[in-house]
Amino acid sequence: MAAKFGAVLPHLDERQRRLLIGAEARSLGHGGIRAVARAAGVREATVSLGARELDSGEAPLGRVRRAGGGRKRVVDLNPALRAALLALVEPDVRGDPMSPLRWTTKSTRRLAEELTRQGHRISADTVGDLLREEGFSLQSNAKTLEGKQHPDRDAQFHYLNEQARNHQDGGAPVISVDTKKKELVGPFKNNGREWAPRGEPVRVDTHDFPDRELGRAVPYGIYDIAANIGWVNVGTDHDTAAFAVESIRRWWNGAGRAAYPTAGRLLITADAGGSNGYRTRTWKTELAQFAAESGLTITVCHLPPGTSKWNRIEHRLFSHITMNWRGRPLTSHEVIVESIAAITTKTGLTVHAALDTDQYPTGIQVSDDEIAALPITRHRFHGDWNYTLHPQQPTAATPIYSTPDQAPANTSHRLAPPSLQDPELTGMTRQQLSALIDTLTPALEVQREHVLRTRRGHERLVAPGTGAKAKLAPADRILVTVLHLRKLATMDLLGQLFGVTAMTISRARQEVSPLLEAHGHHINTSTARFRTPSDVARFLASKPT
Repeated sequence: MAAKFGAVLPHLDERQRRLLIGAEARSLGHGGIRAVARAAGVREATVSLGARELDSGEAPLGRVRRAGGGRKRVVDLNPALRAALLALVEPDVRGDPMSPLRWTTKSTRRLAEELTRQGHRISADTVGDLLREEGFSLQSNAKTLEGKQHPDRDAQFHYLNEQARNHQDGGAPVISVDTKKKELVGPFKNNGREWAPRGEPVRVDTHDFPDRELGRAVPYGIYDIAANIGWVNVGTDHDTAAFAVESIRRWWNGAGRAAYPTAGRLLITADAGGSNGYRTRTWKTELAQFAAESGLTITVCHLPPGTSKWNRIEHRLFSHITMNWRGRPLTSHEVIVESIAAITTKTGLTVHAALDTDQYPTGIQVSDDEIAALPITRHRFHGDWNYTLHPQQPTAATPIYSTPDQAPANTSHRLAPPSLQDPELTGMTRQQLSALIDTLTPALEVQREHVLRTRRGHERLVAPGTGAKAKLAPADRILVTVLHLRKLATMDLLGQLFGVTAMTISRARQEVSPLLEAHGHHINTSTARFRTPSDVARFLASKPT
């Protein structure tokens, strides 16, 4: 019997051993409990307990101990433990500089050490169990905060979508463009993992200092939205506007022209910043040159600021590039080009990649005159974000004024041209503008007289109306302030339109803005943006009748 127990009991749990020795004692009859206890090496009470459990006729418990049996949990013995743990990890104490773990990693080991120091003895494993019970888990940072949003963000997305649908319905190409993250070329670590023999990882440099000979790779991508085809121009120099337009030119000559042989238009969707940003002057001049070369009418729609992650190329092309070369050092430009060109997806994406070793210098300046001479038409909705470049100069609209020296000579009470009072520009009817001028003019005159008296230090010595005349009449000052608050144009452009300097425009706004606030007049921002007097003239000429 001892040999049987020695062979079987080690494979059973506590309750199963107890039931086995109890059954053996019952089969032996009188004296069986003592004999079994000696053979199994246990107490007689244990054998008796096993026999009683068998006699009770209970169904199998499905567990070793009865409910409530065994050692009590530390959280049951110490009810204050759970609250102390939550006080260390809950988000609402992260900003508390008095929290013991405010500036350290909240690992289970550190939490256990801090709780033990507070008098709650606990192990790191138990801390982990309690945290999971409370709904906690290991969390990384989530990039969801997009910062300040432009008020016309959604409207711009709708406008961009309308432009894309219009071009696609007409058989014109619609492309999404952007520069992917610059990559170090050489034996450098690349995030991600790939299958390899155990213990034999690809060895790379310990530091990510750029190689002076290999430098960096600058992948500029063009994604044809309708055809689901990507084109990546891998540059070796700077990420400039000239490089961006050259990449688009190479796509058009290498693939776009053949795919759209009858196309006369091209729509480009791009981020608001970077080498193809809407503020980059070289981007516009280079695109104008490309439009002249290709004969295409090129429309550009920029994504609103702070929404670059919504650019179609990020999800349709760049994400696949990153996944395709994960865990693989980009040891040469050839490796980068071949890795990009090998990309395919189940949805049919194909990618062409080519190396561009041309030089693209930085620091190129574009003058105001060059911008004014561009064959560009700004759209009525956010002309800074949406504009069209023509292969040749469109029919020029007569500018209201071009430059201060070409504008009519200033007179003491010269009113602004009536076209600048257009409701499309002021955001109010002519009657409302006239009423606003009538309301603010007396207060503006009183304010001006007060400023002059303060400057003189005494009352007038001559009659009102004599002496130096104001460069802008009160009505002009009110109108120019309304136009500037509408964010239609810069002070320099308004100065050209009114035949004065930008400083005069600035002073007019400083005088009129407090009066507008005092009288409860709120000027709504316009979605139109102008850069030259011709932009204003074309905007008014294209006004729907």
